[in-house]
Amino acid sequence: MKIPRIKGFDQQAFDKYVKNTGWLMFGKLLSMVVSFMIAKYLGPSSFGDLSFVDALTAIVAAVGTLGLDTFIIREIINEPEKKDEILGTSLWMRIGTSAIIIPLSVCIYLFFHSTSDKPGQPLTLLVFFLSAASFFRSFNIIDSYFQSQVQSKYVVQVQNICVILSAILKIFLVWIQAELIWFAVALTFDACILALGLVYMYHLRGFKMRSWTFNLQRAKSLLKQSFPLILSAVMVSIYMKIDTVMIKPLVGSVEVGIYSAAAKISEAWYFIPTAIVTSVFPAIINARKTDLERYHKRLINLYDLLVYISLPVALFISFFGSDIIHLIFGDKYNGAGPMLSIHIWSGIFVFLGSASSQYLLAEGYTSISFQRTALGALANILLNLWLIPLYGGMGASIATLIACFLSAFYLLLIPKTRDQGFVMLKSLFLITLLQRLRNKMNISKSS
Repeated sequence: MKIPRIKGFDQQAFDKYVKNTGWLMFGKLLSMVVSFMIAKYLGPSSFGDLSFVDALTAIVAAVGTLGLDTFIIREIINEPEKKDEILGTSLWMRIGTSAIIIPLSVCIYLFFHSTSDKPGQPLTLLVFFLSAASFFRSFNIIDSYFQSQVQSKYVVQVQNICVILSAILKIFLVWIQAELIWFAVALTFDACILALGLVYMYHLRGFKMRSWTFNLQRAKSLLKQSFPLILSAVMVSIYMKIDTVMIKPLVGSVEVGIYSAAAKISEAWYFIPTAIVTSVFPAIINARKTDLERYHKRLINLYDLLVYISLPVALFISFFGSDIIHLIFGDKYNGAGPMLSIHIWSGIFVFLGSASSQYLLAEGYTSISFQRTALGALANILLNLWLIPLYGGMGASIATLIACFLSAFYLLLIPKTRDQGFVMLKSLFLITLLQRLRNKMNISKSS
């Protein structure tokens, strides 16, 4: 199937983007391979416990970012002379929040799941270590500074080193057959070395963190501006992680592990739409300002492109999901294949959602973007409550698929975005492809 060319697609910009992020993609692939090794070594039960705690702490930690990253970039660009005040205020805000998040995560776990602690393998310690990672992630604001200066290459260098060190440590833990708790420590170590690397790189560039200052008025202003993004971050986190959290109390750790193995494979390639959408977004925005007809055509072509990429993958994995699971994990994760065959279809709607989010951003419909994420989160929770007790991980896969569909096509429910929702439906059902083929046939007949 020939992928359509997006009119206005900046191939040079895309190639540059891919080149600049090539090492990051390498890091994602390396991390994925190592996670498969860990899953195979730990087995479904222990890997399920690790995945459960990781998801639980990620949902709580979503509050800890305070939605500041975007605003830090904007504030530094607007007021470069206030750089030290902006960075210092942001850092102390996030450190203060992490000081609350760590005990909050432990308390939430103890309140709902304390009876699931296993002798010799207390999950409370796992919750503590993984929630403690939020403290080290506070230093990610240095990344925001480098982004504001269009110097992300320095952050990429740090991330590359951290990914390699992390992989070496985890492979070593597998080799010595370490206990589960040490893999939680390793995940916290990931956040720690990244924080140290960012601090080192910041000082290497000639800056000093000791010149950072805290300003209460700046803190209030940042918090007021970022509050909607805090809610959005929590909704996104719930939307993406709640299934893993809900499976454990409903059907147990083994089912969490089997489901998580399938989900990791299914979600491994979600960075692809980000690369594509990022490369074409400037062309879309430019057309929005100068030529509305061309703007809509570019959106249509973008939807088509993402469907043409995701649909063949979904079809292939639907047929060979069990074989893929067996190839990677052997016989330990029997049952993950059918889950993968269903879960992989969610990728189509994730891809379309990623593209349509650029439409919502271009049109200024940020509230609609939040609403559809909230709808996806709510639908996922309700469907999981219904389907997981009946079908276990299969139920969670079905719930994720339905929730992703509802979130992507929420645009159909809003009058001012309904036309865009129908455009997405046409791409989904290959209607625009059939129209192109028919037009070509008519042209060839007339000639």
